[in-house]
Amino acid sequence: MRLVLQLVARLLVIVALCLGAATVWATIDAYRSVDRATQASAERVSQSLEALYWRELLLRSNRMREQLLPAPDWRTIETMGLIAPGICVQFEPAGAFEKPLCGQSKGIGKAPPRWFAATVQMILGDHATVERPISARAATAGTVRVIADPDAAIALAWQHILDNIHVALLMALAIALLASLAIAHTLAPAHSIVSALRRMADGEYRTPLPRVRSMELAMIGRAISDLGDRLALAEEERTVLTRRLLEIRNDERRTLARELHDEFGQNLTAILAFANTIEASAGDKYAAGTEIAQDARMISQATRRIMACLRDTLNRLRHPPAEELGLEASLVDLVDSWRSRTVQPMIQLDLQGDLADISGTVAATAYRVAQECLTNALRHSSAREIVLRIERRTGSENALLVRVEDDGGGDAAKVAQSAGFGLTGVSERVTALGGSLSIARASRGLSVAATIPLAA
Repeated sequence: MRLVLQLVARLLVIVALCLGAATVWATIDAYRSVDRATQASAERVSQSLEALYWRELLLRSNRMREQLLPAPDWRTIETMGLIAPGICVQFEPAGAFEKPLCGQSKGIGKAPPRWFAATVQMILGDHATVERPISARAATAGTVRVIADPDAAIALAWQHILDNIHVALLMALAIALLASLAIAHTLAPAHSIVSALRRMADGEYRTPLPRVRSMELAMIGRAISDLGDRLALAEEERTVLTRRLLEIRNDERRTLARELHDEFGQNLTAILAFANTIEASAGDKYAAGTEIAQDARMISQATRRIMACLRDTLNRLRHPPAEELGLEASLVDLVDSWRSRTVQPMIQLDLQGDLADISGTVAATAYRVAQECLTNALRHSSAREIVLRIERRTGSENALLVRVEDDGGGDAAKVAQSAGFGLTGVSERVTALGGSLSIARASRGLSVAATIPLAA
């Protein structure tokens, strides 16, 4: 999962937790608001009845105080206006058949779900009853007893919660949206950093990165740039060392070829001459000396085979013909030499583009790649057809493509893992020139392709 999505998901979890906490707080606050409304209603009604009591007492002083209770005309519209919705008030001592006076409870909110009413009732309990004396100086003036209507209180609490939750939900959604946009904007440079790392993995080590405002991302970008510079420097040094190693190897090959030619070639020639002399002398002096003649003939044949192998080895050790004949002529000669040795498989040469001006190290490397791949295809596969394709690509690529395909089957992954000394040396040559070598599955066999930059 992308980092932005992870952060947004965590943010949504936090928002959900905050929303749940806000719901719990709104529930408790709504419950307490009913208690506050109960106390406020008790204060207002008691003060109003106190004024009514003392007024009636002064106007009707000839009457007994007991006859003033309950206070006359206290159940009025003015008293109703002092009672909060869902709150009921009762005067004590109550008159006969007197019911509590309740505030308006219709339309104060929707009926809450049963689970909500049961949960609130179980956790927070019932609302407390509030009692207030009408007059602190006259204990016989009576008492105001105020209690919340349970159904109306729950409806008020539910409506209060809905009002708060709607606002909290809108705020949570707005915060989540704005925070997600802020996170996405802050982490936008991470995409450029990942793209730079992928280009570095492809070999583009010096990859410029855009300037970012975030200190952490800027530090990561600088670290990646420094790493790219060090990798590029190491790659340049490795290329120089590889080229130097190849030059030393070529010098050793030429020295070895000269030593083999001068020492082994002359000795093998002398052995062949001695064997021929023994064969001729044995046939002239001894009529029954056929065994000696046969032994000498076998020595001559073995010597000729060794000399043929030596010539082949010398041809591989000496400078490739591409440095002398040119790439195209040397490839034609290479294919013709293989065709003259074997009838099966059939070898096809496909040359595309102008190869006349390709020379030097590029031509020698391309020849070595073709030579090694043809040798492997002929020796280690049961191919019936081998295609050697040389393509010069112009434009932005400006590279030479050498591809050898066969129809002999085989597993490309195993071949790549168990590449011998020959393919390893070819890969080193191609890499030293800034190119690449790949082994892949063809339609009916294997395909070995090398891309060599012409600017090398």
